[in-house]
Amino acid sequence: MDALAFFKCLADDTRLRCLLLIQREQELCVCELTQALQEIQPKISRHLAQLRQCKLVEDRRQGQWVFYRVHPALPDWARAVLRDTLEGNPDFLAPNLALLQQMGERPERAQVCC
Repeated sequence: MDALAFFKCLADDTRLRCLLLIQREQELCVCELTQALQEIQPKISRHLAQLRQCKLVEDRRQGQWVFYRVHPALPDWARAVLRDTLEGNPDFLAPNLALLQQMGERPERAQVCC
């Protein structure tokens, strides 16, 4: 991943918020992101597809749910940018996190062991 591709992919507000929310929560599904961002599912799915294409996230299926997480091959410098952005800008995601916390019946995640 080169810096230009990384920052171009995050130049959109929706993609940036999605990735930062996923970074903070470790894993989210489309329904959680639609709640947190108050956007329609097709828009969120389109942005997640772009994040996947940029290799910033990867997905996994669990029953009917598809969960997204930060791509494990993301370079350390890119992870540091995400971490520092989250830590240095707590107000940026505050409204989104509040909406996420209000969501009822969030999908259950399988416990990963070993």
